[in-house]
Amino acid sequence: MSDLAVGVLLAAGAGTRYGSPKVLAHDGLWLRTAVQALRDGGCDRVVVVLGAADAPMPDGVIAVHTPHWNQGMSASFTAGLAAASDAEYAVVHVVDTPDIGAEVVQAVLAAARETGLARAVFDGRPGHPVVLARRHVDAAVASASGDFGARDFLRGRDDVIAVECSHWATGIDHDYR
Repeated sequence: MSDLAVGVLLAAGAGTRYGSPKVLAHDGLWLRTAVQALRDGGCDRVVVVLGAADAPMPDGVIAVHTPHWNQGMSASFTAGLAAASDAEYAVVHVVDTPDIGAEVVQAVLAAARETGLARAVFDGRPGHPVVLARRHVDAAVASASGDFGARDFLRGRDDVIAVECSHWATGIDHDYR
């Protein structure tokens, strides 16, 4: 069995509250930072889901466009996981948490390799990345709706390892400038 880990970076939104698509924030710095965190954190490949805006991709990154980006995060989540269908582990991350580094990705991925499901938490607050073993992907996609990816799938499960990451990052999602 392959141990392939694919980073799935959700970056398709218009960033309405932020004022522009976050994939373009700071001249693409957030995009490059998130891709580097996924790569250095143990992902063998990175897929970036785009929608509201196109952005130049770092070398070796696969861009996937979802025409339904305006239907919410679930469309990006579904498109990204489809593009990572050969992965044993999908490391789902979001572009608007720029202080997440490789240490966070590495810790959450290591935990998921033990049980199949793990997510970063920051001072007990759920965040990203979320790692899903292949055996959980279909159920996670089936639960995705509107502006929610794996939230309903993960809620209340006792087999999700919560990896406390606040000693490395805040995990704050930047919705406003």
